[in-house]
Amino acid sequence: MTDTPMNELPKAYEPAQVEDKWYKFWMDKGYFKPAIDPNRKPFVIIMPPPNVTGELHLGHALTATLEDIMTRWHRMKGEPTLWLPGVDHAGIAAQVVVERALAKEHRTKYDLGREAFTKRMWDWANSCRSTIRKQHMRLGASCDWDREVFTLDAGPSLAVRTTFKNLYDKGLIYRGERIINWCPRCHTAISDLEVDHKDLSGHLWHIKYPLADDPTRFVTVATTRPETMLGDVAVAVNPDDERYKGLVGKKLMLPLMDREIPIVADSVVDMTFGTGAVKTTPAHDPTDFEIAQRHNLPLINIFNDDATLNQNAGRFAGMDRYAARKLIAEELAQMGLLALVQDYAHSVGHCQRCSTVAEPIASRQWFVKMEPLAKPALEVVKSGQIKILPERFEKVYVNWMENIRDWCISRQLWWGHRIPVWYCKCGEVVVSVDTPTECPACHNKDIEQDPDVLDTWFSSGLWPHSTLGWPKQTEDMKYFYPTSVMETGYDILFFWVARMITMGLENTGKIPFDTVYLHGLIRDEKGEKMSKVKGNVMNPLTLIDKFGTDALRFGITTGNSPGNDIKLSENRLEAGRNFANKLFNAARFVIGFLSKSDIKPIDYTHLPVEDRWILSRLSRTEAQVASFMNDFQFGEAERELHDFIWGEFCDWYIELAKIRLQSGSEPSPLPVLLKVLDESLRLLHPFMPFVTEELWQHLRDYLVGEPESIMVARYPVAHPDLVDPISEEVIEGLIEVVRSIRNVRAEHKVEAGRWITAELHSGETQAELSQYKSAIEALARVRPLSILADRFKGESDSERLVLVLKNLEVVLPLSGMIDLEAESKRQATELAETTAQVERLRALLASGFASKAPPQVVAKEQSRLEALEDKLRRLKG
Repeated sequence: MTDTPMNELPKAYEPAQVEDKWYKFWMDKGYFKPAIDPNRKPFVIIMPPPNVTGELHLGHALTATLEDIMTRWHRMKGEPTLWLPGVDHAGIAAQVVVERALAKEHRTKYDLGREAFTKRMWDWANSCRSTIRKQHMRLGASCDWDREVFTLDAGPSLAVRTTFKNLYDKGLIYRGERIINWCPRCHTAISDLEVDHKDLSGHLWHIKYPLADDPTRFVTVATTRPETMLGDVAVAVNPDDERYKGLVGKKLMLPLMDREIPIVADSVVDMTFGTGAVKTTPAHDPTDFEIAQRHNLPLINIFNDDATLNQNAGRFAGMDRYAARKLIAEELAQMGLLALVQDYAHSVGHCQRCSTVAEPIASRQWFVKMEPLAKPALEVVKSGQIKILPERFEKVYVNWMENIRDWCISRQLWWGHRIPVWYCKCGEVVVSVDTPTECPACHNKDIEQDPDVLDTWFSSGLWPHSTLGWPKQTEDMKYFYPTSVMETGYDILFFWVARMITMGLENTGKIPFDTVYLHGLIRDEKGEKMSKVKGNVMNPLTLIDKFGTDALRFGITTGNSPGNDIKLSENRLEAGRNFANKLFNAARFVIGFLSKSDIKPIDYTHLPVEDRWILSRLSRTEAQVASFMNDFQFGEAERELHDFIWGEFCDWYIELAKIRLQSGSEPSPLPVLLKVLDESLRLLHPFMPFVTEELWQHLRDYLVGEPESIMVARYPVAHPDLVDPISEEVIEGLIEVVRSIRNVRAEHKVEAGRWITAELHSGETQAELSQYKSAIEALARVRPLSILADRFKGESDSERLVLVLKNLEVVLPLSGMIDLEAESKRQATELAETTAQVERLRALLASGFASKAPPQVVAKEQSRLEALEDKLRRLKG
């Protein structure tokens, strides 16, 4: 029967025994490295760089899987394909990790000093980079590892300094004193985007400020932070507030500080909040800062870097902010100046990195003027030059860019890109790409570099072009830029995507990519965000060890659409493992029958119906997958492949082929089995690379002119000439018949070995179905089977059970087979379920679904509705 031994493939698929082998094979062959071909447009993805803060998590696994799907697909289409990997130095986050490690040694960064601490950071970063690279390899990421980039490498560092100087020379970078968010734990400024706002239960304190010229009269203010009153420079009221019109311009005595402060009128004051009078602390509140600018008021900063009070707080200096709050409230109460304390829930900003409550503080920092930079970045999205998927995020992007604020880019850290600014004692400020040796004004060699570093997002905002060599005009920059797709999570649309578009246009004059693909977040099976505190974190490497890489990739991507969160459970991973095993067993069966002497070209003019059916379904699947892939609906493409490979090829075509192989009937199904298995493996390869490579390597001996690896084999395309609706109708009828009889047998607990009689009333399909009489008998365990040309008009009664299918009816005798009462209930249930399905689909298609879903998905649901409506009519008789 075969010259290929059945045991060439083991009985079960063991991922651990093949994954490392094939990844090393791909690396050794250099398949991940694209060749520059000036005559062909490349496909390029730049990896969102993981932080050097530890190991990869499931979010990274999702990112890597989606990008690998795109990369492998385009590579198989024959395009020069670059997926460039990289890692981010992760300024604050990485420094926090290393400082925590030092704390366990009872040391701080100050004990080491800047130089030694930076060396410790580099040791940590290099270790993490190695770990991250190995983990990506285990995920099957087909990156060009020779091009891997770190944000602190020489190339990106040059890009950072060049960008800073260019923006500074244009007047778009400036240094000034403004309100920023300060993290007392990290001891650095953080951007608005790095602040998580949490609703907390607190209090609203109503404090009486005496008039300076009449201590018996008061203006009462309300505040959630009594300690900040020590830095008050005024009380503001709305100029239209009749309660305070006679007091504007007068002086108040600031309690506890014995300092006179004015009452000013400003339209920003909300007359409905508290008492309508607002204490003004411009050094610690952004609104108060703006009031101070308009009224030429001073700034009094009362906080040290660790949020203890400084010398400007008088006798409260040195106290923790919350301890000071409590003492101040007590003293005000003793003085009779605390009018009221109310329970009050309000939003409080926390540092995203360490969860410490952030303090708004007026500080001298470096800023980028964003409005002029945002305009072109806004236009390229509005005009469609850059497409954001899903489209609903375009509105979010536009809204943010239209209301953008200047960006604080300086951070008080020791780890990162040092700000390329030097100061001389003569007052000269030097901004330079290269490190200056002396002051250009006075030639003093004793110049000091700014101690701060740049916000991490400043360097990662340059990522698409800095990784390719900009500002140098490298071959990579000329050929691979602009890139094709930026794939990342929707949660960093502002942090990163908007800044890449802004900086890419500014530095290169070109868009950095033409498509932004935003994936959702991976949540647990209950839909809750994963966190170590909740104990619901799933480690991707642990899951790979248990289920295999392909199963993990399948579980986190199948059926998912751009921008939608994923509920992940082990059930999804088990489904992925089961699919890999199903495919493996099917391939093992086919390969077990193959011999080179038996493999002949397919004679398309003399094919049995089931061969024409599977080739038709294969072509339709190829067309549908191509449509989904082009629309970035990778989860739907994967589901389509799963349904075809498992539900049609494995469950039905192989079963029909077995009957022909066992009987030795001609033509042999082997050429068709080989073609469908080959193309199925290639279709699936971008999604499940390891199992497909393992199986294809065993299949390759029977294929002509194919390359050494499936990953560089051509991706299949649809052949419309093979689409055969008549064959599809026949085999779908056969499947429906067998499935319906199997369901009846299972429902009524008919013994597996017992044969039952059956009639098929098949109308116009009688001749075609008659060819499959023995197949239906074998698959449904029915004998004798009568296939009639009429359509059955009767209904189920005490002697027979009538199954109403799509285009035919099945009549089964009841004698001795089923419980009549149970059958009556089954019919009622089937009628109710079909009615419910029809109503649900009608409602779905009448809703916004039809305008939002891909056209092919809408068409599929419309077709289902029409079939169900026909079935419902026949069930009702």
